[in-house]
Amino acid sequence: MQTKQIYFPSIENIKKAAKNLEGVAYKTPLNQNSTFSKEFDANVLFKREDLQVVRSYKIRGAYNKMSSLNDDEKQRGIVCASAGNHAQGVALSCKLLQIKGTIFMPSPTPNQKINQVKMFGEDFIEIIIEGDTFDDAFNASKLECDAKNKTFIHPFNDEKVIEGQATVGLEILEQSDVKIDYVFVAIGGGGLSAGLSSVFKYRSPETKIIGIEPEGAPSMLTSFQNKKNTALETIDSFVDGAAVKKVGDLNFAICQQNLQDIITVPEGKVCQTILDLYNKDAIVVEPAGALSIAALDFFAEEIKGKNVVCIVSGSNNDITRTAEIKERALLYANLKHYFIVKFPQRAGALKEFVAEILGPNDDITHFEYTKKNNRANGSAVVGLELKLSTDLEPLISRMKERNFYGEYLNDKPDLFDFLV
Repeated sequence: MQTKQIYFPSIENIKKAAKNLEGVAYKTPLNQNSTFSKEFDANVLFKREDLQVVRSYKIRGAYNKMSSLNDDEKQRGIVCASAGNHAQGVALSCKLLQIKGTIFMPSPTPNQKINQVKMFGEDFIEIIIEGDTFDDAFNASKLECDAKNKTFIHPFNDEKVIEGQATVGLEILEQSDVKIDYVFVAIGGGGLSAGLSSVFKYRSPETKIIGIEPEGAPSMLTSFQNKKNTALETIDSFVDGAAVKKVGDLNFAICQQNLQDIITVPEGKVCQTILDLYNKDAIVVEPAGALSIAALDFFAEEIKGKNVVCIVSGSNNDITRTAEIKERALLYANLKHYFIVKFPQRAGALKEFVAEILGPNDDITHFEYTKKNNRANGSAVVGLELKLSTDLEPLISRMKERNFYGEYLNDKPDLFDFLV
């Protein structure tokens, strides 16, 4: 039986992609970040793909692929599916190459990303909102592509796309004047991790490439564990730029050979990293863009004294998500807690709860009675923000002693989602 040969991008093709992208994609900075370097006692460098022309690295793969089409393919037009960043790269490429494109996007895609796609593509693109996940949009786009005989521009499982994304690795090695010990890179479908890791395999094989996935969408990690590319049944789409049910077959095969390790990061940790980057360094990133930096905590001992690169993959964040980002960060840090509070049937119970049950640094952030009548004697869903996570147990003890305690909702996800 003949063994199927695995595709690996050649260094020659990656160099051609870099040449092809001159004047289209920025050569983004590779800068030391003093905040994280000090925190981890390491030389932490950020590869700032968030400063790219479409605010993510996706222009590299999209343009490299689309510019390789022949005249007939360009004339018929293209189709793609994307949660946002690939769509922006495709949209700009459509305008630059004068190609008509149809772009399918899932409904949870932030409005900010949809508007950016419209801005970059102008009259050369049509946007169709389809389904709840990237995979829903992907399936619809393939049907459109087949029905109208158009060329599909895959966001990650394509040789030319992988070679375009690989140019990030070429730039890092050109820009760095020190030996790179670790590179942390987010994984969605695997195009960037496959391309970048291939460059390091050729040019700096001793560098350890660490792939990072959101905890709610561990498609590459699951595939590694199963030793075959595996589709997840469900995913958490919060980290929308890195949430796919199945990675690319090409990417999986490459990453199997090239990655030193893959870890998952909780979405709440990603949110805290987003807030830290903004508050400490005035850097705005989207959830997928924070993944590589959020992973540093899990390698704190290993990276001490090392030269570490984090790929800041994108900054297409919707400001309307700020409240959710803060909420998830507080929940992860064990500082935000929700309860069903049963107010005893005695006068002044609410005043007693505020004055005597709550600690001096506890804030009520959510309060809603569960009954529409006789509310003074009923139960309420109460959200509390604590100053210290250690304040939780004393708070619960006081609630139980005074007969205010009903239910703790944080560890009851179904009830939590229903009531909060």
